[in-house]
Amino acid sequence: MSASSPDDMARYPRAPVWRHLLAMIYDLFLIIPLLMVTAALLVGFYGPVESASERAVPAWQQWVLSFAALVAFFGVFWRQQGQTLGMQAWRVKLVVQADLERQVTWKQVLIRVATAGLPLLAALIPFVYTDINNAHIAVYLFSGTLAVMGILWRFTNRPRHYLHDVLSGTELRQTPKRAKQKKQ
Repeated sequence: MSASSPDDMARYPRAPVWRHLLAMIYDLFLIIPLLMVTAALLVGFYGPVESASERAVPAWQQWVLSFAALVAFFGVFWRQQGQTLGMQAWRVKLVVQADLERQVTWKQVLIRVATAGLPLLAALIPFVYTDINNAHIAVYLFSGTLAVMGILWRFTNRPRHYLHDVLSGTELRQTPKRAKQKKQ
């Protein structure tokens, strides 16, 4: 295992948060249809229901299949070139902290996806006990704070790593601009 050289660090500086957020928004346009397909597969397996108040698919199966689809989506992209399509558009790359040139492992993908999603899942917990349409403003503020905790974690430590960076041993870096090719 080779350590990252100063040249690697200069070539891949830390990407600013705004690039991460824009890449996430871009990737949402790919992830939402993926999750819709996973839900459609389960409904196709279980069959339709008579009314909207009846649940067609057990919730745990929908969550497990959705999580597996997210791990597969990010894993395929991150293991091939370290970037999803949104990350490519915004020049953000996922790298291993100890060696910027080493390939991300499936274990790192699994840890990163699971821990990045935890604050979002935790933000939904208050709505199990309250009506999402008529909750007190404090519930919305509490849930919103929980949802952004993964991003806010970056500002609590010196190397500016997210919690999922620390736990997975990975980090997001900015890639250099592509050289423009001359027309012949």
